[in-house]
Amino acid sequence: MLGKHQEAYGAFYRSTHDNEHLDTRTELLVGLSAAMAMNCLPCTRYYLAQAKKAGITKGEISDVTAKVMAVAAGQKKLQFQEVLEKYHIDLEQYDGQ
Repeated sequence: MLGKHQEAYGAFYRSTHDNEHLDTRTELLVGLSAAMAMNCLPCTRYYLAQAKKAGITKGEISDVTAKVMAVAAGQKKLQFQEVLEKYHIDLEQYDGQ
């Protein structure tokens, strides 16, 4: 038997599939991108399987993958910039001296 928290999560998660504003294809692509961004392998597998059933194309999945990669790369770029600023690091001093 599931605990009350697991049951509550299950109900919440199921409710996210019943969208007022997103069509099924959009919901699946958003879910796929979120699963990829959160590095949830079971979720990514689930959304890929659902995407195939919904007729989502390889190109659409490629576009989602590219967007997730772009956001992740941007986050790492900003994180690196934050370190440089916080610790007053000047990368110009790293030019082969």
